[in-house]
Amino acid sequence: QVQFLESGGGLVQAGGSLRLSCAASGRTFSTYHMGWFRQVPGKEREFVAAISWSGGGTAYADSVKGRFTISRDNAKNTLYLQMNSLKPEDTADYYCAAAFGRAWPIPVKTDSYSYWGQGTQVTVSS
Repeated sequence: QVQFLESGGGLVQAGGSLRLSCAASGRTFSTYHMGWFRQVPGKEREFVAAISWSGGGTAYADSVKGRFTISRDNAKNTLYLQMNSLKPEDTADYYCAAAFGRAWPIPVKTDSYSYWGQGTQVTVSS
């Protein structure tokens, strides 16, 4: 079973930037599509961004298009989410997740992802 550890969360001011990382254990990272999801208390977990196993394809939620960039470094077994122009509504716990890489198009539904990290908290102050 693949394990993921998110890091890079914290407190930032509106308009600021933050870079999240998701480090994967094992040597099978490159076989998975990877996604970032976020969740606030009392609300369903929502899709943020995803990237194909090869890094050749990406998908973004409308709410983050133009502000967030997902990337991966398969040689380092690491997934990234660069978040710019942060807004208070971006405040949430952010989770990285893995989906089996044979699927296409890149899945954006929570239940399509099989393995999850434990999350990292992002707080954007107004």
